[in-house]
Amino acid sequence: MHHGTISPEIAAGLKLLRSRIAQAKIPSSKLDETINLATWNIREFGAGPRTEASLHYVAEIIGQFDVVSVVELRDDVRQLRKVLDILGPYWDVIYSDYSSDAGGNHERLAFIHDTRAVTFTGLASHVVPSDRKKDAKSDYISDIAWWRPPYMAGFQAGSFDFILVVAHIRWGGDGAVGESDRARELTKLANWVAAKAKEKSVTDKDLVILGDFNIPTTAGPAFKAITSTGLQIPKALRGITGSNLAKNKRYDQLLHLPSPVFDKAFTGQGGVLDFAGDGGVEGLKDLFKGIKGTSSKGLTYELSDHLPLWIHVNTDNAEAKLDQVLSQGRKRQK
Repeated sequence: MHHGTISPEIAAGLKLLRSRIAQAKIPSSKLDETINLATWNIREFGAGPRTEASLHYVAEIIGQFDVVSVVELRDDVRQLRKVLDILGPYWDVIYSDYSSDAGGNHERLAFIHDTRAVTFTGLASHVVPSDRKKDAKSDYISDIAWWRPPYMAGFQAGSFDFILVVAHIRWGGDGAVGESDRARELTKLANWVAAKAKEKSVTDKDLVILGDFNIPTTAGPAFKAITSTGLQIPKALRGITGSNLAKNKRYDQLLHLPSPVFDKAFTGQGGVLDFAGDGGVEGLKDLFKGIKGTSSKGLTYELSDHLPLWIHVNTDNAEAKLDQVLSQGRKRQK
């Protein structure tokens, strides 16, 4: 981490932030053995001015992990570049293009990663609908368009190679856009995952689906939609009640299909990193004491109204893959 020359106020804020990070008990990662994977909605990242302090805080939080999927990165990536400078020369980013209409909200999706621990394997793409049909004009169209197309990229850490698929599902209240509307988009994503995992030429069947799905509760129709084809929450994250500042909404998710590889990879350690220190919005005020120029919209626009959701991953899974090959061989013999 390269915080460089900073003010006493930022130094004090970083010390407080580090004490809150310590309470999350995120284990250290080990080269070729373990990594820490996270997903974080950084509120309107790049949309408006942020203080120097907030960029240092964002970098400090991201630096606790080895790869982070980022939601709500906006078209202007200058703040992202400043955060990468603070993180240091080993850090890199892969990000999508943005949609310029109101539905896309000028948002990009991104994967920020420490290249010493995680290697980008070459695959990066928006998710292409798998159920397109030919219409009367001989055009291939899908029955539903993404508000913001999910984005995927392939990575390898140790002997674990995997594809991360990040999404930011549409938002709205119970009026024009309610949970049932989100369920349509989530069902489409679930169907795409199921179909992709069955493809013969897919580069890797170990898909991790993560991001901000705007799911209020795991008991509602939105969660039932995303899990309709078998996606499930890793055991380490099943007790999480919320990923918002109040910790009462399960907006953010990290999901996978049942697999012996994931049973081995996903350890029993995971959770949310509460940078507000259980104080919600009030807890953010202590981080910005004496710092001028904070957002007129509120401190959640300096950091976020979402907490990072993380899991510790075992990347030394060669034995599990061998067991998977043997299991598939036995099935073919039958």
